[in-house]
Order: sequence, then C-alpha cells, then structure tokens
Amino acid sequence: MVDSKKTKTGAKDTPKPQVNQMWGGQFSSAPAELLAKINVSVGFDKRLFRQDIRGSIAHAKMLSRQKIITDADSKAIVDGLSAILRDIEAGNFTFNDSLEDVHMNIESALKDRIGEAAGRLHTARSRNDQVATDFRLYVRDAFDAFDAAFMALQRGLIKRAEEHTGTLMPGFTHLQVAQPVTLGHHLMAYVEMFGRDRERIRDARKRMNESPLGAAALAGTSFPIDREYTAQSLGFDGPMANSLDAVSSRDFALEFLAMAAISAVHLSRLAEEMVNWSSVQFGFIRFSDSWSTGSSIMPQKRNPDAAELVRGKSGRMFGNLMSLLATMKALPLAYNKDMQEDKEPVFDTVENLMVCVQAMTSMVLDFAADKEKMEEAASQAYANATDLADWLVRELKLPFRDAHHITAKLVKVASGKGKALEELSLKDMQVIEPKIRKDVFKVLSTIDSVKSRTSYGGTAPDNVRRAIADAKKQYLK
Repeated sequence: MVDSKKTKTGAKDTPKPQVNQMWGGQFSSAPAELLAKINVSVGFDKRLFRQDIRGSIAHAKMLSRQKIITDADSKAIVDGLSAILRDIEAGNFTFNDSLEDVHMNIESALKDRIGEAAGRLHTARSRNDQVATDFRLYVRDAFDAFDAAFMALQRGLIKRAEEHTGTLMPGFTHLQVAQPVTLGHHLMAYVEMFGRDRERIRDARKRMNESPLGAAALAGTSFPIDREYTAQSLGFDGPMANSLDAVSSRDFALEFLAMAAISAVHLSRLAEEMVNWSSVQFGFIRFSDSWSTGSSIMPQKRNPDAAELVRGKSGRMFGNLMSLLATMKALPLAYNKDMQEDKEPVFDTVENLMVCVQAMTSMVLDFAADKEKMEEAASQAYANATDLADWLVRELKLPFRDAHHITAKLVKVASGKGKALEELSLKDMQVIEPKIRKDVFKVLSTIDSVKSRTSYGGTAPDNVRRAIADAKKQYLK
C-alpha cells in the first residue's frame, strides 16, 4: 500500500554544504550552496524509505548467499535496516538534507548503528539501480492501491445502479435531451470506464514487474551476484535483460501517469455530471451536508465543491504526465541527473488521484436522487421522437430516412401547438402521414421507450439488471 506518511526532516533551511563522504576521496571541498540546494532530493524522495530498505535487505541477503560478504555482516545489515524502518515508521528518524537523498540518509544511519559492516551493503550496487528498483517498487505498490480503490468505486456505482434500474432520466447528446434512459444504466457506463482503467493498471503492472537491481551504475558488475534471487525476493517476475535499460528507463512511471490521466478524465466527467445534476436547473440529485459546502455571502448556497475539485485536479494530473514526458524525451543512455525530476510528478499524482477516487466513491454513495424530477425531465424535449420514427419503420415499413422526415414534421406540429408528441391527436398525425394508426401511442410513453431498448448494452431495466450481475462477476472479485 502506498504510504505518504510524513516523517521528520532536518532544519527547514538547507544547512551549509559539507563534503559528502559518500562521494569518495576525490572531493576536498563542499559543493556550492546553490548546487547543494538544487541537488538535494530527500525532501520528497524520503517517501521511498520502505522500498529502499526492502531492496537493500534483499541485496544484503543475496550478497551473503553468493559469499560476497559474510553471513555475520549480512545479518547485521538486515537487522540494522529493520530497526531503521521501525524508527522511521514511528516518526523517530531525522532526515538530513546534507546527505542528499533517502538512500544516503539510510546508509549513513546504518553506519552509525552497525559500524563498518554498513559499508559492505553497497557492494555490486549503484544508486542508479538502487533508485530504479525503489521507484519500481513504489509504482507497483501504487498500481495495486489504485486497483483496489477503483474496485471500491465500481462497487459503489453498482450498488446505486441496483437501486435505480428503473429510475427514468433523460439521456443527453450535446447536453440536449436526446432519449430517455435509466439512472442505473447511466451509472453502469462509469463502471465500464473504470473497469478499463483497472485493465490498464493490471496491464502496465505486468509489463513493469522486472527488477533493475544488479544492473549497478550502467554496465552490470564483476561480482558473482544472483539477480534472479533478488528479483524473486522483491516479487518481480525476473531481472531486466539489459543493464543500460534497467537504470535509465522510466516508461513504467510514464505508463502510471498515463493511466492516472485517463482515469482522471473519467472521474472528471462523472464529477461534471454531478455538478450539473445537483444544480437548481437540473435538480436531479442532492448531496447531504457532509458533501456540500456553503457560501460566505449567499446563505442559500449548497455547493458541490468536492465534485468541482475532482474535476479541477484532473488538469494537474495531465500536467504531471507532460512534465515527465518532457523530462525524458531527449535523455541519452544511461542515468542522468534530470531523472531526479521523475518522482515528484508521480508522488503528486498518487496523492491527488487517490483523494479523487475516494471522494468520488463517497459522493456516489451519498447523493439522493429526485426520481420525479428526473422522470419529468426524461419526458420533455420530444425525447420519444426516435421511438415514433422506429414505429414508422417497423409498422409501416417506411425507410428510416422517410420516417425521420415525417417525425421531424410531427415534432414541428407539436411544438407549434405547445404539446408533447403523445398529446397530438391521431388526426393531427394523419395529416402528416395518413397511414399512422392509434396503436402508435403505445410506444410514446417514456417508460415504454426505455423498456423497448432491449438490444445488448441498451437501457431497458432488464438489460441493466443483467449488466449489474455481469459486472459483479467481472469486477468485484
């Protein structure tokens, strides 16, 4: 599970730079203060601490299995890392900006805790393959968390759809009343959208589930490491086949951001409908006080702010995708420091997309539908015109284009009289088409219109009930 729990950091301002002991003996003076400021990443990459420790433990165990370090050193490293993990989770660990990133902070703390043995952990490993491994583990955890979150949203939508399999409402095209549908059918459309989002999650997760660990800086290592062991220990399907690709690829993060952006589109569309439906002009739904906000000046207002924020945050997630695409687009192989910029867009999207999915799930379960208002709206604006045209085709054997033309004329007549189509007399209809019979009125009621849409995927209540049963089997498992 992705965890963004905050941990202690060092001083608010970046401390005066010191020579970084992790860089080796070549450097005798500290970097410029501005270089230290732009170079430091611990302020955001510290959230990789679980993944970093998990990867380091797997690496240490492999080193001892391969007789590269002693069992005693391996045990000291594993025990020390486990203790550091407990400290961080308990909020008893201070991250130091002068140590640059999460990896150096943990390694430095390990040295303070167990001494010389800590220096053996980085044998046959580089920060390049280390961070690539940590980041893959983080994104994989994020994929799993969102698969579960979207399933919860689907469950909520299905629950509400079951309650409203026969609740009539207008279906829209161009935001104009088009044909009557049911609210259950409308909600199930989003179940399918989020189902495709989950398919993207699972597909991308499978593709990215390879281990970079052991690729070292870029060329592999001369030590007799066992990459299959570390891959298996970390739940990967296997090691990545090319060391250059292993440390330099970030397409797994791009796929995550692309999935998130598409999901954000779906969330935003549902949010937009909730904004519209809860307005006075529509009046289809009402949110409880728990999911409504007021106005500082207009006491009558009940604003759907949560839905608006879900809609608004979608743009932020689109920007995160474009940010990483722009960062990666012209980088030569292998690792480049530009890639430090890969994490913040992903972290931001993880945090904001999760809030949006969870908020939408709660809103779906919260709203109350005004069935009478929705049914009234479904019968307006000549929403049954297509049913009349279909009757002319089916009963009078007219070509559809001719039926369409006749129906349009009848709509014009009804509009001129200020009546609905079903309120026209048979005589009025026969002026336009003499062959029309009185049984035409059987297809012009809103409920009959909805019940007639029995083709696969249609809005007929029986169809919706079958779709709900199928969705439970497909998605809620």
